[in-house]
Amino acid sequence: MVAGVALGTTGMTPGSAQPGGASRSLRETLIGAWRLVSSVETDIRTGAVDRPLGDKPEGLILYTPDGYMSAQLSAADRPNFESGDMYKGKPEEYVAAGLSYLAYSGPYYVDEANRIVEHEMFVSLFPNWKGQRQARIVKLDVKELQLSPNRPLMFNGSPKMATITWRRANPNV
Repeated sequence: MVAGVALGTTGMTPGSAQPGGASRSLRETLIGAWRLVSSVETDIRTGAVDRPLGDKPEGLILYTPDGYMSAQLSAADRPNFESGDMYKGKPEEYVAAGLSYLAYSGPYYVDEANRIVEHEMFVSLFPNWKGQRQARIVKLDVKELQLSPNRPLMFNGSPKMATITWRRANPNV
């Protein structure tokens, strides 16, 4: 255990081979920045599929080497507040902003053998998640990361499974 992060060295991530044949752990492969590609929710009762952030959502998920993560998910083209002041918005502007954005950050923990990453919500836009540790099932290839909860979550009044797809972000250096 380093910096509060459970480290593992078992398990091969498809596409995680380094030049020269060495393989990286799931944790090592996650480290870096990933851009949001899609956010899809499937109602477990009806099978109805929803894209709550639209067809072209925006966002980033970051995994740091010292064991922290941050996820920011947003609908594209969110309207600005009329006042231009983040503390002086109209009630309906706050509602629209809250319904079109999800954010949380905190430590993360990796279960290499079961290919699960757990996100611990130190802070969260949705206050009910603060302090929770939620498991995400990981599917990963060279450039794409797919995260899904290990159980349905309540979204818009019904239990749903979410599938969030991310693509490795190009370096910004």
